[in-house]
Amino acid sequence: MKSTGVVRRVDDLGRIVIPKEIRRTLRIRDGESLEIFVDREMIALKKFSKMTDMDEISKQLVDIVNSVTGQSVFITDRDTFIAASGNLKKKYLNKPISKQLELIMKDRSMIAEKSLHSIELLDAEKAEYSYVISPVIMNGDAIGLVLIISEQSISQVEEKMADVVSKFLGKHIEE
Repeated sequence: MKSTGVVRRVDDLGRIVIPKEIRRTLRIRDGESLEIFVDREMIALKKFSKMTDMDEISKQLVDIVNSVTGQSVFITDRDTFIAASGNLKKKYLNKPISKQLELIMKDRSMIAEKSLHSIELLDAEKAEYSYVISPVIMNGDAIGLVLIISEQSISQVEEKMADVVSKFLGKHIEE
């Protein structure tokens, strides 16, 4: 584990402040949950994502949708591509999502571009794809995205599949 060289005091309520630069680098937003780990005399904080609990189901879902549609399929949490299937899997899996995808998630509505259209899936890297992007909503909060991406064209089948998968994940996590 790498030291940042930053030292903070613990206040009388047991709180510490995570420096703004570190919060920005790790994309930690106000009100976001952190998971606490303890190892001997070390405390580690990790961003908590309810989508991480869906790891295995997400992997199965992207594989199933890919086998039905033949398209590249992705599931993200708020920050990262967490599951992928198809020919673009290696390019995006475990990479941070772009600011454009964060805005789409924040907007909470499905987007479909049936013909090739420029999109930034990773920051500073635009590509031409046809796509459908559907937000995963849990208790009114957008917690991830389902993306079906094609280098050809997208049909209504892919739109319906993305919608079903995103709604399934949202309901499954709520329970």
